[in-house]
Amino acid sequence: MYPSTKLEDAFNRIAQRRSVKAADICDPGPSKDHITQILETAVRVPDHGKLGPWRFILFENQARQDFGDFLSARFKEVNPTAPEALLQLENQRFMRAPLIICVIAKIKAGIKIPEWEQELSVGASCQNILTAASLLGFASQWLTEWYAYDEAVENRLGLDKDERVAAFIYIGSAKEKPAERERPSLDSRISRWNA
Repeated sequence: MYPSTKLEDAFNRIAQRRSVKAADICDPGPSKDHITQILETAVRVPDHGKLGPWRFILFENQARQDFGDFLSARFKEVNPTAPEALLQLENQRFMRAPLIICVIAKIKAGIKIPEWEQELSVGASCQNILTAASLLGFASQWLTEWYAYDEAVENRLGLDKDERVAAFIYIGSAKEKPAERERPSLDSRISRWNA
């Protein structure tokens, strides 16, 4: 039988997973081994055609501040009258968590595999990152925000013309579990098809 066992603790963790606001994420972050585990999990997703329509850019240590410096300068370029406090917020944006994983989607057009299925695979990869982080005892949040859609940022990240940012996933620790939020009623979302 496959799977041979059930993992009740893992199921309970996944069933109670919550995003933690990036502003509430703190040290410690994942170790090198943890990051490898998270990324190995990120690629264990449905992938019609074995395309692997995702790749990952890691921001750690000083690279976070370096990218924050770039974000602040870019924000000022686009918003020349932005107040200093807002520029400082942009400068510190990537310092909110010890690790940020940027998930890049590389969707191939005009092939047998529908683009929609490739996009779903990228989304599944993002979700696996969140789930793996939680199972390893870390807090996380999936964000995009303005910089995921900015052409200069895309160029700085080295994106090809057929690539785009799917997520910036902030990972670290949290001092407390966030409050539960209202979820859609399952009864309102489930139906059973009858011929």
